[in-house]
Amino acid sequence: MKFVDEARIVVEAGKGGNGCVSFRREKYIPKGGPDGGDGGDGGSVFLEADESANTLVDYRYTRRFNAQNGKGGQGRDCTGWKGEDIFLKVPIGTTAIDEDTGETLGDLTAHGETLMVARGGFHGLGNTRYKSSTNQAPRQSKPGQPGESRNLKLELKVLADVGLLGLPNAGKSTFIRSVSAATPKVADYPFTTLVPNLGVVSIEQHRSFVIADIPGLIEGASEGAGLGTRFLKHLVRTHLLLHIVDMAPFDDTDPAERVTAISNELESFSPGLALRDRWLVLNKLDLIPEEEREARCQAVIDKLQWEGPVYKVAAITKQGTFPLACDIMEYIEARRLRASEDEEFAESIQAEREQVEMEAREHVEALYERRKQEREARKASRDGSDDDDDFDVEVVYTTE
Repeated sequence: MKFVDEARIVVEAGKGGNGCVSFRREKYIPKGGPDGGDGGDGGSVFLEADESANTLVDYRYTRRFNAQNGKGGQGRDCTGWKGEDIFLKVPIGTTAIDEDTGETLGDLTAHGETLMVARGGFHGLGNTRYKSSTNQAPRQSKPGQPGESRNLKLELKVLADVGLLGLPNAGKSTFIRSVSAATPKVADYPFTTLVPNLGVVSIEQHRSFVIADIPGLIEGASEGAGLGTRFLKHLVRTHLLLHIVDMAPFDDTDPAERVTAISNELESFSPGLALRDRWLVLNKLDLIPEEEREARCQAVIDKLQWEGPVYKVAAITKQGTFPLACDIMEYIEARRLRASEDEEFAESIQAEREQVEMEAREHVEALYERRKQEREARKASRDGSDDDDDFDVEVVYTTE
């Protein structure tokens, strides 16, 4: 199935049914009172998180969704039927944004959670509603109100506790295979991983966390190079970032420079994301002679002046991966416990996450706007050059 993490759709709620103007007319009751019923409410449009969905691909091809209109009222005080609501299934982790206002309508973070994105129109009133002691035969009614209509942007950000950072072929997919049951494709060429992969790491029964294998980044990713900003946003909701470093690159590049390149891309994409807790994981040590390993690792740490946790692993042989997974579990559990006991800490986590999401969104929007202006400028320059080719050329016709 094709992985799609963005989609733009139009949703329109149903119109409320009109109220009815009617009077009671029966045998021996020639002048009965008003009996016009109310209309029915229009149907609303909801998003519903579904754990069985993992992509927004369905909304790439069907872009307009309309809820049912309410039925009009009828005589004999019959109320019209309410329009049927529609529920659009989306993956867990989907954010709904109103494209016209830029307002974030809500996040869906749990299975079965629903979010109303367009409210149905209110029903119209029948003439029975207007009956009074001074107006015993009202002939007015109220029409139903139109339903809300929105242009929505759906964004999917994978829900993971831990995100993997690193250049292509750093060994991220091999690492996630070594610590979880996930089986992402592994090969010896760049960009083997083209979509995020999720793996559940189980330390003990009822003790587990979710790890996300993000496709490899390259220098210039924050400006859209490679897979670029398309997948950087998936790191927004993580608690911890693991920076996987290839200690035996085939092109003999400096591992420390690779770490610096990705750090710069994070800083450019979102300063708040660059400040998130990050652990350094020196991978592929099985390819380095045992007597050289310690010196090479220390050289990278010294050059980076790294002050955070450092782990030395060989993911393909699972060397050092289980102790790392246990430390991650303890880190996440301690963080969750503190958030449950300290309301101020929990609020700071939420505020930091919202700040990072806003920075990421503003960065992407500014990038798209800049590229749009560049395309328009190139088009204008091409159009102008076509018109001015012969502006100052004098054409002389001669005959021989």
